[in-house]
Amino acid sequence: MKAVVIDTFGGPEVLRVGDVSEPKAGTGEVLVDIHAASINPADCRVRDGARQNILTAKFPQTLGRDFSGVVRALGAGVTDFKVGDAVFAVTEQGKDAAYAETIAINAAICARKPDFMSHAEAAALALIGITALIAVEDTIKLKKGETILIQGGAGGVGGYAVALSKHIGARVIATASANNHDYVKSLGADLVIDYNKDDFTKIATNVDAVFDTVGGKVQSRSFQSIKPGGRLAWVAGGEADFKAPDGIGFLRPNVARDRPHLERIVELARSGAVKAPPMQILKLEDARRAHELSDSRHVRGKLIFQVR
Repeated sequence: MKAVVIDTFGGPEVLRVGDVSEPKAGTGEVLVDIHAASINPADCRVRDGARQNILTAKFPQTLGRDFSGVVRALGAGVTDFKVGDAVFAVTEQGKDAAYAETIAINAAICARKPDFMSHAEAAALALIGITALIAVEDTIKLKKGETILIQGGAGGVGGYAVALSKHIGARVIATASANNHDYVKSLGADLVIDYNKDDFTKIATNVDAVFDTVGGKVQSRSFQSIKPGGRLAWVAGGEADFKAPDGIGFLRPNVARDRPHLERIVELARSGAVKAPPMQILKLEDARRAHELSDSRHVRGKLIFQVR
């Protein structure tokens, strides 16, 4: 089968489309023919070696974390799906393999794709959805009437978090480049700050919570915006040796893979509370270009591989 693989760590140039052995469904697994797969910034960190032990890594490696497709075969013990079911999922940590035509995956972390959602939409929502849900609902525990600052509101995770926070009933402030302000406002943001022009610490003040998808100095400076007793959840690394000030929660969401969060994504999409983001559709053969775009950090919404 065809898959996007790497034979060494490096830039987008190390990506190639090659033939790899097709997996088989083991006990508790389903074999899924992938129709669409999502490209995530985390995939780029796997590609360049930042997310692995370079000394013990084995090659070739197939990349990719979230996908949508159709069940072709069932492993022993699988009773909650049947051949022909449309499903979507996020792979377990360290088991990336979704930039491919077929994948074997634990059935317990898959969910049924609803008919109203295309394969591309399901793939686009899977990882960004569970990440935002676990960060905003489970970790920050955002409440109606609170104010949240979302760093990186035009990205996949940030955009989902904007819409989710508005659905919860919070006042939503987000940062984005000027050309993305209308888009982020359309997701539900009450105020959008141009991070290229304005100092967000002077505008977003005394907020209850921050959700940081940017990292670096943005994360460190975000504490200036938070009221005493507030909290910050992050999914992008901050500055080395930075210590959060006392009295403010500094929280890293545990983005576990499970069916309930995927079903929550379907529930929110069905109600119209959160919609699939804008998508740029590519082919597996476009993998290098996809990673170049992702590395630019200026993608609105999601990059998607249409596999079938």
